[in-house]
Amino acid sequence: MPQQPALFLDRDGVFIENRASYVRSWADVAFFPEALAALARIREVPYKIIVVTNQSAVGRGIMSLETAVALNQRIVDEVGKVNGRIDATYLCPAAPGTNDPCRKPRPGMLLQAAQEHNLDLSHSIMIGDALTDIQAGQAAGVQQAVLLLTGRGAAQAQLPLAAELPPFATFPTLAAALNHLFPEPPQ
Repeated sequence: MPQQPALFLDRDGVFIENRASYVRSWADVAFFPEALAALARIREVPYKIIVVTNQSAVGRGIMSLETAVALNQRIVDEVGKVNGRIDATYLCPAAPGTNDPCRKPRPGMLLQAAQEHNLDLSHSIMIGDALTDIQAGQAAGVQQAVLLLTGRGAAQAQLPLAAELPPFATFPTLAAALNHLFPEPPQ
């Protein structure tokens, strides 16, 4: 079976809003305007659409792994209700400073997804709102890394590290990034 590229998406700050006190329940989930429609528009792209999300609230003891997994599943279900598609979700429950290989900026989640889904990382894309997302994508060997200016992205883009990383694209929103990456075919 030939390998397929992936569109890797961070979750919080990319298609749902970040919360200072973490997304701990369904009441904390708020989709960005246009994000659901943008995900529905790219439903037929020949990429696996995979969410890779650090969820340190689990490692910090703020929420259970079961709750985090259930929230991800409900988010996937909501995307499906608007005819969008998410093929898989990966979450890293590790707290910061644990050196866990799954915690971004390390590429563990992307590498695991590549192995489990027969992905071609060299033709894949990583979209996030933090430099750690960019770093994880670049460490995994993805073709293109994109920083969104939603969530933490605008502040992250101003950090000195942003200028030290290999070049990456920035877009104001997920919808803008997806419109650029996957333009509508001419009618």
